[in-house]
Amino acid sequence: MDFNVKKLASDAGVFFTRAVQFTEEKLGQAEKTELDPHLENLIVRADSTKNWTEKILRQTEVLLQPNPSARIEEFIYDKLDKKLPSRTTNAELLGQYMLEAADEFGPGTPYGSTLVTVGEYQKRLGGAEREFLQTSAVTFLTPLRNFLEGDWRTISKEKRLLENRRLDLDICKARLKKAKQAEAKAAAAPDFQETRPRNYVLSASASALLSEEVDKAEHELRVAQVEFDRQAEVTRLLLEGISSTHLNHLRCLQDYAEAQATYYAQCHHYMQDLQRDFRYNISTTDVDYIITNSVPVSSAFLPGQSPPGGTVSFLSSQKSSTLAMEHTKLPVTGTRKAKVLYDYDAHDASELSLLADELIMVYTVPGMDPDWLIGERGNEKGKVPVTYLELLS
Repeated sequence: MDFNVKKLASDAGVFFTRAVQFTEEKLGQAEKTELDPHLENLIVRADSTKNWTEKILRQTEVLLQPNPSARIEEFIYDKLDKKLPSRTTNAELLGQYMLEAADEFGPGTPYGSTLVTVGEYQKRLGGAEREFLQTSAVTFLTPLRNFLEGDWRTISKEKRLLENRRLDLDICKARLKKAKQAEAKAAAAPDFQETRPRNYVLSASASALLSEEVDKAEHELRVAQVEFDRQAEVTRLLLEGISSTHLNHLRCLQDYAEAQATYYAQCHHYMQDLQRDFRYNISTTDVDYIITNSVPVSSAFLPGQSPPGGTVSFLSSQKSSTLAMEHTKLPVTGTRKAKVLYDYDAHDASELSLLADELIMVYTVPGMDPDWLIGERGNEKGKVPVTYLELLS
């Protein structure tokens, strides 16, 4: 107990002395040891890295999870070192509601079938979003958080220790300076007013005490200088590791950008497929409507023209003429080689099925939808979506 009390009193004394030195430095009443310029630059660079890493981390968390309550829940699970339960994304929840509504309205109705189609694609979008969030958390957020909670805490601890060593060094310098001033003052103005032997002995004893005080201050200064130099070297080595941190964060940033690009590409593909399904469903609905309502074929022709047959034969001839027009060789523009990025299944005879990584020739024709190209593979030819291709020079 006595030892702890003494240590506590000693620590309190050191803290008070450092506080006095720090205050006098701020007021310009004490000299301050300046750090090496290289070390100062490293400290500034490290502080900037820490500040910007915090801002980027916080804003990325807001971007990936706008709900503050959900972010707090993730923070608590992370601190408790427990696995976060799988959370349904908003798109998945919307898709589920659409499917339930379709069951109630009837999936065979136009509205119900459309709800089913859109709901399925919303669930796909939600699945892609969940995968993107998980990938971003592992490849980007976790490394940034580990730096702030691990490496930076170690750096901050060593920086505080370096500052304490610097204060101790300046305290020893000030103490030595005062001791030398007292010794010089005593040597410059000796008290020989009194000629009695007793006063002479006292003067010699005081001179010896001042000299001993100077020697003690010099020894403490040497010890403080060694400790300061050692701590400065340790801190410098840690701060130079910030360059490795930047390289690591660079790789994490590239992984995050790649995951983001993949996510948006998936969303784009799903929306392209949804629009294609819409066009197919609309055309099918129109045909069913014509057949169901028995629209006279003659009404589709101008006066003086005769229909080629009944309703079914008319639709068949129209389909045949459409396919013939699609396969008519129109002027081609910019024939190029392209690499297929993803598998694609043709929806009708006018499209060409694709396999990932295969090479095909593509070109466009005047008046064609810019989202599509004409693809050729050997003797096969048909429309292909642009988003599934990488055009090569």
